[in-house]
Amino acid sequence: MDLLWRFLLGGAVVSAFAVLGDVVRPRRLAGIFGGAPSVALATLALTVGTSGAVFASLEARSMILSSLGFVLYVSFAKSLLATARWSPWLVALAGLAIWGLAALAAGLFLQAITT
Repeated sequence: MDLLWRFLLGGAVVSAFAVLGDVVRPRRLAGIFGGAPSVALATLALTVGTSGAVFASLEARSMILSSLGFVLYVSFAKSLLATARWSPWLVALAGLAIWGLAALAAGLFLQAITT
């Protein structure tokens, strides 16, 4: 039964964000609304229902801090790919390492402030 709720809630939230992406101008922003935000909100809603609001708030903080790693990844990739001297595969792998390190640092930070 839990799997059915995940499917229904996740589908509804993703669909709602897809509609929002169709309304937003410019069109290139539509993909932003169809991905991570909709999945994150569906996950948080299910977490509140199964594990409670306190645990969901910890998950939300983790998502926010990990998104800072994504911003670092994008900044790094954009600056290196703009020069056209680096292989996209190499930039992507190096960027993923940076994102992972940022997420690890965020996790250690959260662990330090909660203990």
